[in-house]
Amino acid sequence: MSRYKQVPEGKDPQLWEIAQRRASFKSNLVTYIIINLFFWVLWYFNGEHVNHRGIPWPVWPALGWGVGLAFHYASAYVFPRANLVDKKYEKLKKENNQL
Repeated sequence: MSRYKQVPEGKDPQLWEIAQRRASFKSNLVTYIIINLFFWVLWYFNGEHVNHRGIPWPVWPALGWGVGLAFHYASAYVFPRANLVDKKYEKLKKENNQL
């Protein structure tokens, strides 16, 4: 059973799950951009850029959150779970036919 919402009648469950993952990623990407833009504006208008030494603090949340976002992207676009399950199933089916 998918961890996402119930699959509407007449929809392919695997495609529905992939669509849900991609929509979720896009939503998280927009949130990431807005929040990190806010952090940079806050940093800039707080005056920290004037006497700045070292790495600006907004880099750290952007990097940390960015790693999570990269994994989310990979699960939505590069390695969709439905495709991995199909590949594993086909591999097991071939192994059983060879026995």
